[in-house]
Amino acid sequence: MRWQPPQAAPRWKGQLDASQFANHCPQPATAFGLASQNEDCLYLNVFAPPKHDDKKGSAPVMVWFHPGAFQYGESDDFDPSDLVAKGIVVVTVNYRLGALGFLSHPALTAESPNSSSGNYGLQDQQAALRWVQRNIDRFGGDACNVTIAGQSAGAVSVHAHMASPQSAGLFKRAIAQSAGYALSLPTLATAQTQGTAYANAVGCSAQDAACLRAVPVSTLLANQSTDPAAYLPKVDGSTLPLSIGAAFATGQFNKVPVMEGSTHDEFSLFVAALFELKGIPVIPQTYVPLISAILSVPTSTAQTLATYVYPLAAYPNTGSALTALGTDAAFACNTRVAARFLGPQVPTWAYEFSDATAPQIYLPQVSFAYGAYHGSELQYVFDVRESVPAPALNANQLQLASQMRSYWAQFAKTGNPNGAGAPAWAPFNPGTSDSFQSFSGTSAEPYTGTAFGLDHKCSVWGSP
Repeated sequence: MRWQPPQAAPRWKGQLDASQFANHCPQPATAFGLASQNEDCLYLNVFAPPKHDDKKGSAPVMVWFHPGAFQYGESDDFDPSDLVAKGIVVVTVNYRLGALGFLSHPALTAESPNSSSGNYGLQDQQAALRWVQRNIDRFGGDACNVTIAGQSAGAVSVHAHMASPQSAGLFKRAIAQSAGYALSLPTLATAQTQGTAYANAVGCSAQDAACLRAVPVSTLLANQSTDPAAYLPKVDGSTLPLSIGAAFATGQFNKVPVMEGSTHDEFSLFVAALFELKGIPVIPQTYVPLISAILSVPTSTAQTLATYVYPLAAYPNTGSALTALGTDAAFACNTRVAARFLGPQVPTWAYEFSDATAPQIYLPQVSFAYGAYHGSELQYVFDVRESVPAPALNANQLQLASQMRSYWAQFAKTGNPNGAGAPAWAPFNPGTSDSFQSFSGTSAEPYTGTAFGLDHKCSVWGSP
């Protein structure tokens, strides 16, 4: 079944032991996922409130797609017990990763009835959503009240299901946490060119599917790209007829209420992981070259940004300056673009997580502050597997976590995060203001801010 659409599991008689988490999908060991070479990995986990009516599902359902750049991670990194305690049935999902989940190749396209390849991981998620439709009532869940949710790659997955005709009717609401970096997806043609080069690298110079399916998993993993954007979903004309931004802009998407957000310092995680922790100095002398590398722009353009838009004198150190630039360019302003596309068409609730003291749970400390880094909000909604020891949330942070879980649960119940005693959250209104709900952790009261675009210099990045 390698590089084939997923199939339903065979039926069984008697009792199936599902008391332990199952296999993880193949990936190398990283701070963001556990090593695995087992392709038998398409499993999901159901967390249900202890009291429910088996005969009729009535609880709202949240289906969670894990993060990890479509290369790392596993469903059981996220314990949703606090959401379950609020009456939500939560389903966490494994899906194929890296080349096994997102390789496009002419030989695979040729054998496909849809003349497409490269979105196997998304198809796995769709299979999980169809499983939920068939079975979740037996766990007390309401198949007519399903919210899909995810962070980073999981949030891009949420956007992709909104844009996919094949996902129509499988969910009623959507939560996208830090999905803005991938509003534009690669074409099938571009992806197939990359797939051809990958086939050569793993020893399949004849470019045939049989050879690719015979390659050991270890060889496939050893030759994967580590570029965070290497295994994005593809605009393949079938699973995804349009790129995400184009689908949202033209109204050709599954119209459901949306929570759309990002964190204030998204890019600090990448400055650390891609540069400093790999031995590349993040210092004034490397500032312009690193801007050029991050944005893939000429040195002259990088110098202009460094001089006039993100001058080092405005930041405590080089890492913080690169964090601001990368956050604005890749995440924040694109999140705002997505909200502006969605706001006039569906109920949209925008937020920014901005707790600058959020514990770092993935990477060791570096020469600059991580701030509200990419993924920092996850520990406020779930109990998350940590890669490094982290301090417990303080009193203000615990209160913020409680409020955020209330917003997430209330949205899953009604499509509106307001209620359950949490501070008011104004819907996103692109006609009057940015209206992003701010989750800072420094105050007991989240509030709706209106200066998001100004704070993130979005006029520089094409979003005045």
